[in-house]
Amino acid sequence: MNLDKAYKELTGFLQPDQILKNESMKKHTSFRIGGPADLMIIPSETEQIVKAFNVLREHNIPVMVMGNGSNLLVRDKGIRGAVIKIAERYSHAEVKYDSIQAQAGILLSALSRLALNSSLAGLEFASGIPGTLGGAVTMNAGAYGGEMKDVLQWVSVLDEDNSIKVLDRNQLELGYRTSIIQNSNMVVLEAFIKLQKGDYDQIKALIQEYTRRRQEKQPLSYPSAGSAFKRPVGYYAGKLIQDAGLKGMRVGDAQVSELHSGFIINLGNATACDVIELIEQIKAKVKENSGVELQPEVKIVGEA
Repeated sequence: MNLDKAYKELTGFLQPDQILKNESMKKHTSFRIGGPADLMIIPSETEQIVKAFNVLREHNIPVMVMGNGSNLLVRDKGIRGAVIKIAERYSHAEVKYDSIQAQAGILLSALSRLALNSSLAGLEFASGIPGTLGGAVTMNAGAYGGEMKDVLQWVSVLDEDNSIKVLDRNQLELGYRTSIIQNSNMVVLEAFIKLQKGDYDQIKALIQEYTRRRQEKQPLSYPSAGSAFKRPVGYYAGKLIQDAGLKGMRVGDAQVSELHSGFIINLGNATACDVIELIEQIKAKVKENSGVELQPEVKIVGEA
């Protein structure tokens, strides 16, 4: 791994504010937790993504791809190698009659607003999900009975050979919080979403209703990574945690939310170690109480 040589080559096609050394991951995750990444690359064009992968692989530098960091817990020693952040700078979107073609870095909230402003229905469920389109495709994000698999038509990806190819919805293997992309080294570049022409006021009213429900039930005023655990078949993780008497349980500044037991929140200075220890204690107590094995939904990366 030769970071210095790679950095020099990367500066040949990236601006100084697109390639950051020893960048604190606290700035880039909704948990506000995590040590530094050796390099962070923030591309704005497809060509930059392709070139960056070529350079990093040539110098044997490990690469992690992230979006908005809304489902990510970075360990306290950070990330060795490079992080490619596909987010706000790679977020162009275009409406095409009853569909939207968008780059992977666009936030779902912005995509939902674009759909609303174009009187397109079908994406209301995504309006409050805090991630990017790329992340949503990768994990088949969903809420309130809707999922990305309901609206996706095709996705362009960068594959393991650094070639761009297109996968249609049937090739994506979309399931509950999973996809073929999650189980491979492919990177989402763009997605084509098919919606329906609708009534602006009705679409807006549904978004407002979902927003009201989120604000009532979710601890949005604290840093978190959303639902900490996947929903077990036939159960709700939050209820299992609450029934085990764990609401409000703390390890350091990591706490099971008193508003929604399915969330782990950062009260201010939580470390990744705090969160991981709390996750393990929750899993053990829920298993003891109900016999159900909880699986974390948050992705844990980096050095302990």
